[in-house]
Amino acid sequence: MTEYGSEHKTRGVSISVEPEFVPQKSNPMDHEWLFVYHVIIKNEGQETVQLLTRHWVITDGDGNEQHIKGEGVVGETPVLQKGQQFAYTSFCPLHTPMGSMQGSYHFRSETGAEFDAAIAPFLLAEPGTFN
Repeated sequence: MTEYGSEHKTRGVSISVEPEFVPQKSNPMDHEWLFVYHVIIKNEGQETVQLLTRHWVITDGDGNEQHIKGEGVVGETPVLQKGQQFAYTSFCPLHTPMGSMQGSYHFRSETGAEFDAAIAPFLLAEPGTFN
């Protein structure tokens, strides 16, 4: 985990995120910075769970917030049995060289209980933004 990544566990579901700046897809002259983030969701609990929806809060360097909500992640609603994990990579464009993301995934357990698993805040920053 880099200094910019995050990790959090809710009800046995561990979510770790590792962000990465993509200079070849960024254009600072046009105020366009692209970041990818790698997510690993691990079921460390006792029950099988299914990820149903996502809610991201993206905040740019000017403090503007954008909320992204939808079904699943990358077109999937993965089912994770005890000890299983699901990994994916997605991206986030910003109009500032730094910002942050945080949010939650909504899960349903095999017993029908539903809960939100927190995604801890993580930093999106072009290298050199901080001295």
